[in-house]
Amino acid sequence: MNASLKTIALLAATALTACTSTEDKVNDLLERHMNAFVFVEGGSFMMGNPGGWSVRSDTLPAHKVTLDSFSIQKYEVTQGDMDLFMKVTGYTSTYVNYDRLRTNNPNRFVDKLPAAVTWGDARAFCQWVGQLTNKPIDLPTEAQWEYAARSRGQMYRFATDTGEAVENVNMAARSKGGFSNPKALPHPPSKFSPNPLGLYDMSGNVVELVLDNYQPDYYQHSPEHNPKGPKTAKTSGLDGGTTYHLTVARGGRFYDYWGNTTVTRLEVPKTLMGLDTGFRCVMQN
Repeated sequence: MNASLKTIALLAATALTACTSTEDKVNDLLERHMNAFVFVEGGSFMMGNPGGWSVRSDTLPAHKVTLDSFSIQKYEVTQGDMDLFMKVTGYTSTYVNYDRLRTNNPNRFVDKLPAAVTWGDARAFCQWVGQLTNKPIDLPTEAQWEYAARSRGQMYRFATDTGEAVENVNMAARSKGGFSNPKALPHPPSKFSPNPLGLYDMSGNVVELVLDNYQPDYYQHSPEHNPKGPKTAKTSGLDGGTTYHLTVARGGRFYDYWGNTTVTRLEVPKTLMGLDTGFRCVMQN
């Protein structure tokens, strides 16, 4: 074999190896994600604030919700898996300043930490996993999220093993700024004990994006059976008058004690990204 043919053969072998390596990584990702789903039997519960669990008026009134069964992931999706998705598909974040945010915060965008995403990014990842596995996978609805966080709607103020928060035992340590950690970063998923349903970090760590549009008065007229949020999202003017549509985020943050309760709602612009956001996926049964 002459030199040119050897070069071509070497390049082809290298390309084949790279392709196989990427395919193996995707297959590993899919296997891990599908194995991470926890079945949640449907049922009825009183969704929202029973009194004293949140200072926010949008958590009221507590209201009856009935859900069909579904499955939700044990863990928050990691940055490493999000990066692989973006690499394989060529997906570009819906946050216009994504590259700058990532460059300025390299310690936040490491493989093992929860993925920092916009609402659209999170949905794109979950739906991609669903497409590759031929399963109905997306973000959880707000009702599904709370029902699972409270271990099928039980009276758990925090989504921990005991229903309460104990610093350095089942949630990150508290500081003057709230629950925090030395590097002011979220921790890798599953550092602390899960809730009784087997789900990790549904209180604290990062706020988790859910499917629903945000309206502050939605609980006043939410349907009982499988609510999916209001048809339209509240808008908010930020950044010199730019209008953003708001979605719901749940679960609190690693630095925010009262925001970590299972009923607290936060409104987040759909196309903006914070370093304290994350997500997990749900599969309809």
